[in-house]
Amino acid sequence: MPKSARPRRSMLYMPGSNARALEKARTLPADSLILDLEDAVAPDSKELARQQVCEAVKAGGFGLREIIIRVNALSTKWGYEDIAMASKSGANALLLPKVESADAIRHMESIMRANGAPDSMTIWAMMETPRSILESQRIAESTPRMEGLVMGTSDLAKELDCAHTHERLPFMSSLGLCLLAARAAGLAILDGVYLDLNDETGFEFACRQGHELGFDGKTLIHPKQVGPCNKVFTPKPADVEWSRKIIQAHTDAAARGEGVAVVDGKLIENLHVESARRVVGMADAIAAMEAAHT
Repeated sequence: MPKSARPRRSMLYMPGSNARALEKARTLPADSLILDLEDAVAPDSKELARQQVCEAVKAGGFGLREIIIRVNALSTKWGYEDIAMASKSGANALLLPKVESADAIRHMESIMRANGAPDSMTIWAMMETPRSILESQRIAESTPRMEGLVMGTSDLAKELDCAHTHERLPFMSSLGLCLLAARAAGLAILDGVYLDLNDETGFEFACRQGHELGFDGKTLIHPKQVGPCNKVFTPKPADVEWSRKIIQAHTDAAARGEGVAVVDGKLIENLHVESARRVVGMADAIAAMEAAHT
C-alpha cells in the first residue's frame, strides 16, 4: 500500500513549548499533528518543549491522529538529544528540518536506531532549500523508513528570494520536483503553510491548488484552518459514488471474462479502477477517523 494511503488532509503545527496547545491538540479535527521543537520554540525553551512533547505523546489521548515530532536540525546543539528522546516517545514519525542530502536522513535513522526507535517509527523530511529540492529524489529514496516530504515554502521563499504570489508561480518548479520524487518513491507529500490567517479566500484557493497539483494535504499554522482544509481535501460524495459504480462495473466485467467496462458511455480500464479504489478507500478512512474522534 502506498504511504500516501492514510488521511493527511490537514497536518497542523503545534508549538511544543505550549502545554495548553498540546492538550488542545487532542481535540482538534486535524488528521496529523506536528508537535514542533524547532521554529515555533524559542532557544531558551527548547529543552522544556522536548520534555513536554515526549511526555504528551507517551500519555496518549490523540486518537487516530498521526503524531509527528519535528526535531531541531542535527547542525544545532539540540538536534541529537531531540532525536534520541523522541525515538522513545511512541510518536508515529520524526520530521527532520533543513534536509539537504540522503546522508542527513541516514544519520538521523542511525540515531533513532541507537536509541530504541521501533521499526514502525518513520521519517519525514522538510524540503525548504534549493539544495533539498535538487536532492529530492535521493532524499525520498534514502531509506525504507521514509514516509513523506513536507514543503517548507516559507524558508524556500527566503532562499530563492521570491515572492508569495496568489498563484504561487515562483514555487511551481520546486513543488513539481518534490511531487515527482515523492510519488516515484511511493511517499506522501504535504503542501506548505499559508501565512495570512485573515485571508480565507486566498487560503481556500491555495488548498484547492494543492489538491489539484496532487498533494495529500496541507500543513497548517492555526486550528481555524483545519476545517476549511479538510473540506477541500475530502473526496466529494459524487466522486465517491462514481468510484463505487465503476469498481462494481469493472468487477462484473471481469466476472464475464472482459477486461474493460463501459459506464455511462465511458470506457473503464484497470487504471481507472485503481484510482477509484483510492478515492473510496480514502473516503472510508476519513469517515472512520471522524467517527472515532466524535
